[in-house]
Amino acid sequence: MEAELVTLAAAGATALVQQMATDGWTAARDRMVAFFARRGSATPASVEEELDTVRAELVAAQRDEDEQLVADVQAEWRTRLRRALAADPAAAAELRSLLDELAPATPVPQHVTSVHNTVNGGVVHGAVVQAGAIGTVDLGGGGSRGGAGSAPA
Repeated sequence: MEAELVTLAAAGATALVQQMATDGWTAARDRMVAFFARRGSATPASVEEELDTVRAELVAAQRDEDEQLVADVQAEWRTRLRRALAADPAAAAELRSLLDELAPATPVPQHVTSVHNTVNGGVVHGAVVQAGAIGTVDLGGGGSRGGAGSAPA
């Protein structure tokens, strides 16, 4: 089997197991049920029942800190996904789409501000701080706020 499909199956299993412990489980489960049902390997009801059973086992394993069972569940679904992809390589596009939906939203990057400071006028015998924004900073001034050694925002 192509290495890319093996990697995709592993990513799918990881995402599935992660989703089992979240509030978004129902939507993830429904998508996985549809994925497997389209492959003809089982009925939607049987896939849903199996996923719900495994989820209950996984939640208990996480509560009991049973890392082996968590790894076993992930390995089981990795194998099932790998078999589904081997039988139907066109399923890779569907699994990629499913993973894109299940992936946590990428955080919006914060606005980046460029700062340019120039120190001139002789020798500097202390710290020079360059930053776009600073809250209260104590540079060894004894922890006082707003006194010598601190810079207000």
